[in-house]
Amino acid sequence: MGTYVCKQAEANRKWIVVDADGLTLGRLSTFVARILMGKHRPTYTPFADTGDFVVVINAGKVRLTGRKAEKKYYRWHTGYPGGLKEVPAGKMLKARPARVIEWSVKGMLPKGSLGRKLGTKLKVYPGSRHPHQAQKPETLAVPA
Repeated sequence: MGTYVCKQAEANRKWIVVDADGLTLGRLSTFVARILMGKHRPTYTPFADTGDFVVVINAGKVRLTGRKAEKKYYRWHTGYPGGLKEVPAGKMLKARPARVIEWSVKGMLPKGSLGRKLGTKLKVYPGSRHPHQAQKPETLAVPA
């Protein structure tokens, strides 16, 4: 008998809600990345999309430890000459809290087409409301 390999069509995907209120950014991101990849299931297959959909609420209430709010910078390029943008993490967290969590989680996903596909299953909202009630999501608490 060989090793079981889960096919994407056989994956029983669920919707999971995670409340980011008061959680540390890194611990939240690793927890969410594991769920997106499906590593919390016994049917985990590294090359297949077998994970769940994740809805993160209260993204604006996530914590940064130490002096990361002043010392950590988010950088991206607009594509135009001289278009390098730099924003401190504290300012980015106030202006676009969903983007901070998205970039953190997507950095922990596999690189390539599978990682990009897994990244589309992450939904982040700055407040406590989300439009995914029809999917009947389960609430999961991040272990401390």
